Amino acid sequence: MYTAALCVTLLLAACGPTQHAESADDTPAQIAEAPAQLPVPRGKGDSKSPDDFNGDGHRDLVLGDLVKAQAHADDPGIGIVYGGARGLVPGARQLITARTQGAATEGQLPAVFDAQATCDLDGDGFTDLVVSTDPPYDGQGQPPVPLQILFGSPTGLSGKAVHLTVPAAARVGNDWPDQPVCGDFDGDDAQDLVLHATGGELTYLRGPFTRKGAPKAAGAPVRSPGEVPTGPAADVNRDGYDDLVVRTTQGTGPAAIVLGGPAGPTRTGAALPSGIDVALGSFGRGKALDAAVGAMGETSLRYDLPTAVRGTLDAAGSVLDAADFNGDGLSELVSSGSRLRIFPGRTTGLSPKGMVTVEPPGTGTTRVVAVGDFDGDGRADLAVRTYRSETKDTVAVYPGAKKGLVAAEPSVTFSTSAFLTT
Repeated sequence: MYTAALCVTLLLAACGPTQHAESADDTPAQIAEAPAQLPVPRGKGDSKSPDDFNGDGHRDLVLGDLVKAQAHADDPGIGIVYGGARGLVPGARQLITARTQGAATEGQLPAVFDAQATCDLDGDGFTDLVVSTDPPYDGQGQPPVPLQILFGSPTGLSGKAVHLTVPAAARVGNDWPDQPVCGDFDGDDAQDLVLHATGGELTYLRGPFTRKGAPKAAGAPVRSPGEVPTGPAADVNRDGYDDLVVRTTQGTGPAAIVLGGPAGPTRTGAALPSGIDVALGSFGRGKALDAAVGAMGETSLRYDLPTAVRGTLDAAGSVLDAADFNGDGLSELVSSGSRLRIFPGRTTGLSPKGMVTVEPPGTGTTRVVAVGDFDGDGRADLAVRTYRSETKDTVAVYPGAKKGLVAAEPSVTFSTSAFLTT
C-alpha cells in the first residue's frame, strides 16, 4: 500500500525559502518558453486516483508556491498541473486565485489563498481542494473560519469556493480552526476533516460534506495528545480506520499517532520523539506502517506502529517524504534537507546502503513538491521544485524505476512562470 509523505514543517516540501541569496534578483520572470495552454481533459468522476480534480483517472499536481512576474510582487496564487496517460501535462494548467475563486467574508475577498489539503469531500468522484484564507477579524470572540473548499468537476476545480462550516459545538477557545487533515477516520468510506482547535483538543468533522461546505455531523472537540494535526492520514495499524500524526507544536517537538475508530480519531497510539518532520511508510520491519522522524543529526525510526520498535538512520536529513518508487511494496524514505537523497526500503528496515542522490538540473534550493504515481505505472514518482529566486524556478518529475529507485533524468520539467500566462 502506497503511503504518501507526512510533511510536518508545513509546507517545506512545496515552498521556497523565505531568505535566499538570489531573492534580490529583480529580473522579470521569463515566460517565453512556457508550454502552450491546453484545455483541461474532461473526466467522468469515477477515478480512484488521489489528487484527481477532473476525475479522469490521472493524478494532478498542486503547486502552492509559484514564481512572480517581478521580485516582491504579490503572490500569484495556486497552480494546478493536470495529468495525462503519460504523466503530467504542463500545458494543461490552471491558476487558482483568491480574486477569481475566493468566497467573500463580510463582503471582503481574501488576499491569501494557500493550498492545505486534498480529498473528495462530497463523494462525487472528483478530488476537492481545501484552502486557507485570511478573513477579516476584529479580535473579539472566536475568529471566523479561515478555510474554504474548491470542488472538483469534469473540467477540474471550477466555480467559486465555499466556506467550510465548522459548527460552534465543534470549536473551543479563540484559536483559528485550521491545519485541515483529510481522512476516513470513522471507517464509513466518506472523507472527514480534522482541524486544530486549542488546548490539546481537535475539531472532528464527519463527511461527506455538502456542496455548501457543511459536514454530515460534528460533535464536541476531541481530546488529543497535541493540537497540531498533520497529514496526510493513513491507516497505520491496518484496522480499516485512518489515523494521523498530531504534534504538540508547529516547530520542533514531540508528536503522537492518533488512531481512528468508529467514533473518529479519539485514541492515542504510539508516542513519537521530538523532531522537525514525520513521514509514514512501509519501510520493511513490520506488518503495520512505520514512522520516520527527522531531526538535526539523525532520523529516528519507529517500526510496526503502534507498537513502535525503535531504530535510527544516521545519514538521513530533517525534511522527509515516503513513497514506493520501485514498486516492490516497500516505501523509500526521501530526505530533502541539505541534499536530496532516497533511502530504499528493505525487509530489514531502512539503511544507507543503496542510497540514491538526486541532482536536479541547475542550481538553487530544491524541495519535494509531491510524491505519487503520475504516469500510472504502479510506481511513485518524485516531483521537486528548485527555487533560484522569486522569478526563477524549475519543477522536475523523476519517474520511479525498478532499478535505481528513480530515473536519472526527469521526464517532465517546467517553470511555474508558465502560470503567469494563464
